[in-house]
Amino acid sequence: MLAELDSMEQEAISELATVADAAALEAFRVRWLGANGRLRAAMDALKTVPKDQKPAVGKRVNEVKAAIEGVFNARKDAFAAVPKGPLVDVTEPGLPMGEGARHVVAKTIDGIVEVLGRMGFSVADGPELEDEWHNFNALNIPESHPARGPADNFFLGGEVAGKLLLRTQTSTVQIRAMETMKPPLKICAIGRVYRPDAHDATHYSMFHQVEGLYIDRHVSMVDLKTTLVQFAKAFFGPEAEVRLRPSFFPFTEPSAELDMKMKIIRNGKPEWKWIELGGCGMVDPNVFRAVGIDPEEWTGFAFGLGIERVAMRKYGIGDIRLLFENDARFLRQFA
Repeated sequence: MLAELDSMEQEAISELATVADAAALEAFRVRWLGANGRLRAAMDALKTVPKDQKPAVGKRVNEVKAAIEGVFNARKDAFAAVPKGPLVDVTEPGLPMGEGARHVVAKTIDGIVEVLGRMGFSVADGPELEDEWHNFNALNIPESHPARGPADNFFLGGEVAGKLLLRTQTSTVQIRAMETMKPPLKICAIGRVYRPDAHDATHYSMFHQVEGLYIDRHVSMVDLKTTLVQFAKAFFGPEAEVRLRPSFFPFTEPSAELDMKMKIIRNGKPEWKWIELGGCGMVDPNVFRAVGIDPEEWTGFAFGLGIERVAMRKYGIGDIRLLFENDARFLRQFA
């Protein structure tokens, strides 16, 4: 039995020396070290060894097993160290990596914040998941208003009343600012808003807004128009023209739509056209009362602009969907 074990050890080590790849090494493992391998058979054969020889034979079986496993593991480590696939010539010049750049929407936000910051507005923030008080009630939007219906909002849960929803406007941040800050104040809020609109060239179910709010004594529509005119000229260029058209919003009175005269290309020819950018107006006294501000002492204005709409006007983009498709060929134009 001892002679057989010596022969097994030599045979196994000699066979391992000829193993050329990982597949052959696995076949060796199964044949020699597996559950039905030759070493297992040798250990089972201990039952037939005379009792007085079992200590010596058992010791030799363990020595042979350890020797074979040691050589096997060394060969296994050697195969693992060999790199898989084609070798890389480290002396070759490296491949140039393209530089990343800010997304066109992020660039637009940066530009808006920079301009408003120079005009004295500080940035305020608020949650995207809102309650009805901040999204509707405090903004003077009555229960019967169609904008509160499930067709115009992403509500969480089956019931509409008292449920949370994804905010439909960043005006909610203005309410939160007025709840926690005392006037005078001058803030802008920028963030994502959500409305269940069908996607087309000018509508998307998620987009970005910037809201401006200024509260002080004796603030008037003159201050509002001056702010918007100066913003337009600073952001779009000195040739920018804006106008205010009478409109209606529950949270401002009087209210207006903000239009800007833009040069568009139609049938290959430049054409100037008035384009709507957003809404604005004087803060409604009911909004002040909802947050505990005395409308007899304080007045203020608010405006809201769609950031994608601003980006499309500034960079000549004709379809809002392009901003969210992450096509590098498109985005590279604005790097």
